[in-house]
Amino acid sequence: MRVYGVIGWKNSGKTSLMERLVAEITGRGFSVSTVKHVHHDVDLDQPGKDTFRHRAAGAREVVLASADRFALMVEHRGPEPGLPAVLARLAPVDLVLVEGYKRDAHPKVEVWREETGHPLIQPGDPLVRAVATDAALALPVPVLDLNNTAVVADFILREVGLV
Repeated sequence: MRVYGVIGWKNSGKTSLMERLVAEITGRGFSVSTVKHVHHDVDLDQPGKDTFRHRAAGAREVVLASADRFALMVEHRGPEPGLPAVLARLAPVDLVLVEGYKRDAHPKVEVWREETGHPLIQPGDPLVRAVATDAALALPVPVLDLNNTAVVADFILREVGLV
């Protein structure tokens, strides 16, 4: 499975770029799945609902299924699973875009905006293959226009061998 990351500091524009990339790349006929890493506890379920009750009773996995979609909730009740374990759960697609997991060993594009006040990640991570930004930077990797989604998509698709 082809995997490409979008990383950056909080409020740099990662999610907005991810959303635009998914639309751009699927619009070109490729299938795309996404993985979003968060650093806080998250629960998509609601107390009192049947699936919540199943999990509270001890179910390791609960599937909520409807005519339009299904959601698989996994209670790992231990250490956080690594990206490879998460990726292994996905159905095959042309490309998996990963938001976050900035320290993991997959190729990435860094989203960087000066106004966030954070330093670039790229100088310390050889797997950051490009920086998408709205600033003028001189770097040893390609600097891509953050506001030109087609250019960022072209770069990623070339990197993973889809074009």
